[in-house]
Amino acid sequence: MLHSFTLRPVILILSSVSLCAAEVQYNRDVRPILSENCYACHGADAEHRKGKLRLDEPEFAYGKGKSGEIAIVPGEPEKSELWLRIATDGEDVMPPPKTKKSLTAEQKQILKQWILEGAKYQKHWAFEPPSEPAV
Repeated sequence: MLHSFTLRPVILILSSVSLCAAEVQYNRDVRPILSENCYACHGADAEHRKGKLRLDEPEFAYGKGKSGEIAIVPGEPEKSELWLRIATDGEDVMPPPKTKKSLTAEQKQILKQWILEGAKYQKHWAFEPPSEPAV
């Protein structure tokens, strides 16, 4: 008779392998992180936008901000100001400490992986046509 405690390590290993193999999706994985931590200063509201940087639309995120740096260079996190600012512990860290927001190591890794995979944006889920999931 198999006991449930003997299956736990196998289940944990299999679930972590499937998560690592899955492509990062903007709507599922990235948008919630940016929404919670970045859009207040780098979103659609022009009145509250900082550094003339908008992260909610690709045409702005792939362009140069006020600093002259490109926020997101698809496929190249080391050239992406977004990654450089969230990976640092210096005075330029994002989100800034005064916002009392911070990214977890897992959230940082998701953003890095998303950039590595090409930083593909998706329309809001409500505007995406429904599709059958793969079985």
